Amino acid sequence: MEASTAADAAAQTTAEPVFTLELNQDQKDMRDWVHGFAQNVMRPAASEWDEKESTPWPIIQEAAKIGLYGFEGLAQFFADPTGLTMPIVNEELFWGDAGIGMAIMGTGLAVAAIIGQGTGEQIGEWIPRCFGTESDLKVAAFCASEPNAGSDVSNIRTRAKFDEATNEWVLNGQKAWATNGGISDVHVVIASVDPELGSRGHAAFVVPMSECKGISQGAKVSKHGLRASHTADVYLDDARIPANNVLGGKEKLDERLARVREGKRAKSQAAMQTFEASRPTVGAQAIGIARAAYEYALEYAKEREQFGRKIIENQSIAFALADMKTEIDCARLLVWRASWMGRTGQTFENAEGSMSKLKAGEVATWATERAIHILGGNGYTREYPVERWHRDAKIYTLFEGTSEIQRIVIARAISGIHIR
Repeated sequence: MEASTAADAAAQTTAEPVFTLELNQDQKDMRDWVHGFAQNVMRPAASEWDEKESTPWPIIQEAAKIGLYGFEGLAQFFADPTGLTMPIVNEELFWGDAGIGMAIMGTGLAVAAIIGQGTGEQIGEWIPRCFGTESDLKVAAFCASEPNAGSDVSNIRTRAKFDEATNEWVLNGQKAWATNGGISDVHVVIASVDPELGSRGHAAFVVPMSECKGISQGAKVSKHGLRASHTADVYLDDARIPANNVLGGKEKLDERLARVREGKRAKSQAAMQTFEASRPTVGAQAIGIARAAYEYALEYAKEREQFGRKIIENQSIAFALADMKTEIDCARLLVWRASWMGRTGQTFENAEGSMSKLKAGEVATWATERAIHILGGNGYTREYPVERWHRDAKIYTLFEGTSEIQRIVIARAISGIHIR
């Protein structure tokens, strides 16, 4: 008995630990592969496309050639059972450049909506069309926000009415701030089917631009940051689409709306379901920007001399860099936790997805500002990349839920009270 107990104890001490933060070899290989593309392809072109303020199709083409852009690549990133490959890939891409990174990954939001809410048949039909082929690249757009409905998705005014005579949905309204809006074939549009139900009366519709005459691009937005990523308004003017273009199917939608009208709780809201799933990934993008700024500022401080010594030898500079590194690592751990929870089906009881996006966005804006300060006057010029990273970072406290909205979500989750 004693010998057996000792053997069991020895086996337990040599067994692989249940908990580890060590990436496996596949994750490391993926990280290094994407980092190489970010360093060798994206960074040299970043300033040029930022100045152009146009979609970097040649870079997307290069990404498609190596399998970085396309459904197969996205499926591979998502297939990781730990949930970590997706944030790892996004961090490296946005370390390379956030504008180009968004041009490559912006299609993913529409894809997330289709996968999260669509039927198997819809997934098979529409996901390939989101990306096109290597010789005929496409992008896709997720259209939720409107001029008067940003954080307040319940105020969406775009309407979807069903025409029984033609078995079609008819959509009317204006969408705002749509990534890839108007240049996409596939647009996933959030519209209200029953305005009296507020956000519970919303549904997601696939509107293919090549087949629908009633959809058009409005004004292209000239942005503070992420300038290589196309953003525009989208107009829907009696846009007619087949009945089965509502994600999940019309029958399921009718059943859901009937439950809501009877006072029963709806399982999900079309826009918020997509945003909740994507928030940790968005957080990883912000971390990539913050890390780029930190690494650049660190190297600069180790080389820059003032008053006869390297500026990193000044405690104020060294402490700022120490704080930047600490905050970035904290944010990454929150993103990884939320990504793991989402992938393994854990419940976000304390709004862990919102926590990750909140922390990462705040860290990115703060860290990039610190980097500018460390570079001094150089940091304020376009000859150095930190001012671009600062411009790119700011959106991460605004889109997919402002920092204030994230705090409301977290506060409601931890208190059980409907905080306003």
